[in-house]
Amino acid sequence: MPWYSRQIESPYYFLVFGVIFFIAAVVSTCTGKTYGRYGRGLASRAKEPTDFWWTVAIYYISGVCFIGYFLYKVTT
Repeated sequence: MPWYSRQIESPYYFLVFGVIFFIAAVVSTCTGKTYGRYGRGLASRAKEPTDFWWTVAIYYISGVCFIGYFLYKVTT
């Protein structure tokens, strides 16, 4: 097998992605701006609250899922 197949199977990628998503959610919550869906640019909490909170919720849920899957893979 090639050398990169072992790196892809490593569960630490899930931890890295989870932390990135979680940090993006925290930063978006604190600043009040996040990248909008479908390439529409920044979504502001004051101007587009529904789009903003949906995007931030997706970031939080993605981060929790990635970190949870990492913990599942490490403990089993």
